Amino acid sequence: MDRVVDIALSPREASDPVIVREAAAQAADLPLEEVRASTVLKRSIDARSKLPLVRLRVQVSDQELPAENIAPPALPDVHNADPVIIIGCGPAGLFAALRCIEHGLRPIILERGKDVRARRRDLAAINKLHVVDGDSNYCFGEGGAGTYSDGKLYTRSHKRGDIRSVLDTLVAYGAPPDILIDAHPHIGTNKLPGIITGMREAIEQAGGVVHFNARVTDLLIQNGGMSGVLTADGKEYLAPAVVLATGHSARDVFSLLHTKGIRIERKEFAMGVRIEHPQAIIDAAQYHCAVRDPYLPPASYSMVQQVRGLGVYSFCMCPGGIIAPCATANDEVVTNGWSPSKRNNPFANSGVVVTAPMNNSDDPLGGVAYQRTTEHAAWIAGGKRQSAPAQRMEDFIHGVFSRDLPECSYPPGIVPYNVHELLPQEIAVRLREGLKEFGKKMRGYRTNEAVVVAVESRTSSPVRIPRNAISLQHDQVEGLYPCGEGAGYAGGIVSAAMDGQRAADAIHVHYRKPR
Repeated sequence: MDRVVDIALSPREASDPVIVREAAAQAADLPLEEVRASTVLKRSIDARSKLPLVRLRVQVSDQELPAENIAPPALPDVHNADPVIIIGCGPAGLFAALRCIEHGLRPIILERGKDVRARRRDLAAINKLHVVDGDSNYCFGEGGAGTYSDGKLYTRSHKRGDIRSVLDTLVAYGAPPDILIDAHPHIGTNKLPGIITGMREAIEQAGGVVHFNARVTDLLIQNGGMSGVLTADGKEYLAPAVVLATGHSARDVFSLLHTKGIRIERKEFAMGVRIEHPQAIIDAAQYHCAVRDPYLPPASYSMVQQVRGLGVYSFCMCPGGIIAPCATANDEVVTNGWSPSKRNNPFANSGVVVTAPMNNSDDPLGGVAYQRTTEHAAWIAGGKRQSAPAQRMEDFIHGVFSRDLPECSYPPGIVPYNVHELLPQEIAVRLREGLKEFGKKMRGYRTNEAVVVAVESRTSSPVRIPRNAISLQHDQVEGLYPCGEGAGYAGGIVSAAMDGQRAADAIHVHYRKPR
């Protein structure tokens, strides 16, 4: 006998397995002595009422259930199999590689950046020395942007693939099992590097190859189809199938495609700022309390408002988080956010962004230019360093210079600046009006204790690389498979991973056809 029931408990009660089992048995109308096992299937926080609740979906059974042990799958040996080149070692590239191996194909991953361990030194150089390595930074390197920018796993892309298979894979390589039941699963930047390393080692043990410091500079095309790629050190890698999984910041790849006459399209994206509050302000607003219940996680928020025909919305909210410097060149300032697994930093930050106007431009690289112009202006405003221009929230709304700034988590530091003058005016005006509305929706949100930090500009790729909806190949180049965030088909770790899997599945079908 198995039954699934929904229950709601206080945060303290929900943390106690005995109380959870008792409540589930009662909800299932079963005597407690008949319930031999109870398994939480889903968990979410409901803070709509004055006293927050934890909502649980629980399976109860009269049989003892074996403990679920998700282990890495046994992968076939592909040392001598047909090769597939994968450009990029982010979520799309890694999951494409694992799926290729499952299909009996040998992945050759070319990553412009460094492995996770060596990459840490380059991140420290950004934080402390204001020096950006163009190939190894928060965006480029093993694991891609997701490795050192939080590890949030929430996605709405339920029709694009098997979300559970992605989560199971992450758990198999070391992610906490809680990501399988939480409504908004999160791993944490402190845990992701070990998971990514485990996945790469499994790929290599099966016969796949991973090359770091291997920036692709050209695509080798013969008779309208892929034959391989060329890297910056002059090496050629040959294969008839190439997965392009380079991430949303690989501007040189976008330019390469455009120069070679391979069609790309300008895509809608958003731009704005990072806004950081003391976490206690967000906790008080969301949980209706003076002090957060220790059994509750640090509170988050999600808000959206239409302003003058465009959406203003919060993005990549990081409770208990840190604002990160995510520039990919020395002459730009770019912000993002991340949280450790415990989310125990005293600040909460979120991108607050506006859909960037397309301006009817026919230039497919117009969005890149729009990003670059503002990022460069932020670098100048920050003193031609990685220091970020910043302004207190109320001062930003009213157009007043902030003579001093609150403490901020951004490691390279912030400097006072009129951020409303730095941003494109069509963005700044809508942000200021949007924040006024946010202040009406969340008590305490609008405050000069919050700081506005510029600029949040890499919300998604400003380019889409078109592909056939069925074969997933570029319609001009046989064997070229654009995928993931950089190609414009994903928006986060899980959706990028699923898109990488789809690309590998499509290549498998392609290889099976007579050639």
